[in-house]
Amino acid sequence: MTAAFSSAMEAFRRDYGAHRAAEGRAHDSAELLSLPYLGTGPLARQWQVRARTFDAFVRHVLRSKARAAGRPLRIVDLGAGNGWLSCRMAREGHACTAVDVRDDAVDGLGAATPLLREAPFDCLIASFDNLPLPADAADIVVFNASLHYATDLATVLAEAARVIRPGGTVAILDSPFYARERDGQAMVAEKHATAHVRFGDRAGNLLALPCIEYLTRERLGRASSGLGLSWRRRRVRYPFWYELRPLIARLRRQRAPSRFDLWTAEAP
Repeated sequence: MTAAFSSAMEAFRRDYGAHRAAEGRAHDSAELLSLPYLGTGPLARQWQVRARTFDAFVRHVLRSKARAAGRPLRIVDLGAGNGWLSCRMAREGHACTAVDVRDDAVDGLGAATPLLREAPFDCLIASFDNLPLPADAADIVVFNASLHYATDLATVLAEAARVIRPGGTVAILDSPFYARERDGQAMVAEKHATAHVRFGDRAGNLLALPCIEYLTRERLGRASSGLGLSWRRRRVRYPFWYELRPLIARLRRQRAPSRFDLWTAEAP
């Protein structure tokens, strides 16, 4: 990692925390413990969507894998934020490590204290392109609304493949996928064009890192080449307003929106 990249990352961490605070993401203890089932407030609609993805993950990955193993699982939660997903997994008896580059008390790992009192889990301040974890350490590696922040997708997926045990599962939750590359490129162009409106004086630092921003099936496949990961998309049934978005975009002659869904791959 170059000095310039390290400096850009530090500025991103600082300003991203401030931006998240301005969005109202500094939840109180009761809200933290309710995540992802946040029922009120300006972020409730976003969490409705994330709750559906989480439910699909629990149903299709976590509980089926736990039944097959007959023991508690070891889970690495990448891009854990405040650790809500790790807390949910720990409540079910699993051993979790929440990994994030941010330790601020807005919604970084510094905000995890109420969750840790509820169900202890490990917290690790680290980047997911260089995990300080041994090989074959986890039954499940989950990218928790985070994979689109990768700056080198192949490196990040190689790290996930390294720490997953044979037969383990890599899961992608709540990262934007586009059916067509050009729609993802249009989204990035729109983001940069409106950055100063959305982010104000923080725009430069928040856009300085070369994050991949979005995924397509083809991007994921290319980056996974040689890792033995064969990806499966599990379509999630989201709220009606979310499912209407493609139709509304066509009627308005706008680019197609992204979808989240649940993407999984089994380690060989």
